[in-house]
Amino acid sequence: MKKRALELNVGEIFLGPVVYWMSRDQRAVDNWALLYAQNRALEMKQPLIVVFNKANSFLGAGREHYLFMMTGLAQVYDRLEELNIPFIILEGDPENSIVDFVKNIRGGLLVTDFNPLIISRKWKKSVAENIGISFVEIDAHNIVPYHQVSEKQEYAAYTIRHKLHKRLGEYLREFPQMVRHPFSLEPDSSDYLQILNQNTAYQLGRDRLVQQGYFKAESGEKVAMKTLEEFIENRLSEYHRRNDPNAGVSSGLSPYLHFGQISAQRVALEIPGENINSPGFLEELIVRRELADNFCYYNTDYGKVEGFPGWARESHARHRQDIRSVLYRLEDLENCRTQDNLWNAAQMEMAKTGYMQGYLRMYWAKKILEWTYSPEEAISNAIYLNDKYMLDGRDPNGYAGIAWSIGGVHDRAWGEREIFGKIRTMTYQGCKRKFNIQEYVNRIGLL
Repeated sequence: MKKRALELNVGEIFLGPVVYWMSRDQRAVDNWALLYAQNRALEMKQPLIVVFNKANSFLGAGREHYLFMMTGLAQVYDRLEELNIPFIILEGDPENSIVDFVKNIRGGLLVTDFNPLIISRKWKKSVAENIGISFVEIDAHNIVPYHQVSEKQEYAAYTIRHKLHKRLGEYLREFPQMVRHPFSLEPDSSDYLQILNQNTAYQLGRDRLVQQGYFKAESGEKVAMKTLEEFIENRLSEYHRRNDPNAGVSSGLSPYLHFGQISAQRVALEIPGENINSPGFLEELIVRRELADNFCYYNTDYGKVEGFPGWARESHARHRQDIRSVLYRLEDLENCRTQDNLWNAAQMEMAKTGYMQGYLRMYWAKKILEWTYSPEEAISNAIYLNDKYMLDGRDPNGYAGIAWSIGGVHDRAWGEREIFGKIRTMTYQGCKRKFNIQEYVNRIGLL
């Protein structure tokens, strides 16, 4: 576990509760950050407390995303309670609430999980500067910790693949088990903690978390594991058809991976090696996911044109004045008002269910580039729509996918074309050759 750790603040370690600030990895099993925090608490013979900070706003997340998240956290609460580990929900700006919490309970060590996104790193930097005790970050999201893979932005999948594969034997192993924590908080805990406990119980109250969301998506560790089992049993054998949105063979795991309700390492451990489709699925689960984290960590312009490779920026510059046959405002895109019935259906599925099939996500983003004034407007619109509607939005995979579609990130230069320049194109006719467009449009129309 030590190889997964990075010290964000080299401070003193005091005798006091160990605090795990859970953020990206919202699960009580198969969680390296939680395991590390418990190991340290056992060494120190101290209580362990898990806190989750519910920010008032997070990159455009809406009611459906918070409902999905909080329903999953209710299951985390139950499991931690069985392990004698208190779970507390804080609210507001984590730069203040995390620091205040640790100081109020006189915490001895702060542990958190890894997230490459700018907002998360900003919060952690501020906390590290004000916490006054040792602060450690554990990469519990990637199978091979990001800082053990590469010290720079990787150009493409082929440049990171061999680096990952040579370390998988070291890291792709079974998880140790959590134990019931033997050290408890004092029974006469402070008024401060009692108030937080009451607020947490209210936030996670079952009557408030009945699945009445618009997306009708079930949430939590148990559902995530059941989804994995059903995928392996019923859909993995047909995974080679994954580019056909009518085939219904996707894993369905992306929201659970995004919210950390299931570990990518657990998924990889469960995938049967003898299945002919396993290598293709594991390529996406391991190489593509960790490449996205690498991109967002080492390129802080991951959501901007400035984050595109030089050849793509030059190509866009040459084609800024190209005449577009049609231009759509963001309002038109959001409300599915384009001349392309396939694009409209994909946008409708996303808005109604929080999901869009992977191949269509690429087509969807590339058409936005074709229909807007500039690549700046295109990436802004794509990120806005993706983060507002997709259950797995606000994620390195989403930002890397949009940057690939609009800015050639992790791709190569292609033949010069109008508007797209050297960016790879995708067309309606190309989709038509791959799958039955009308079948998909008709199915989405039933929504």
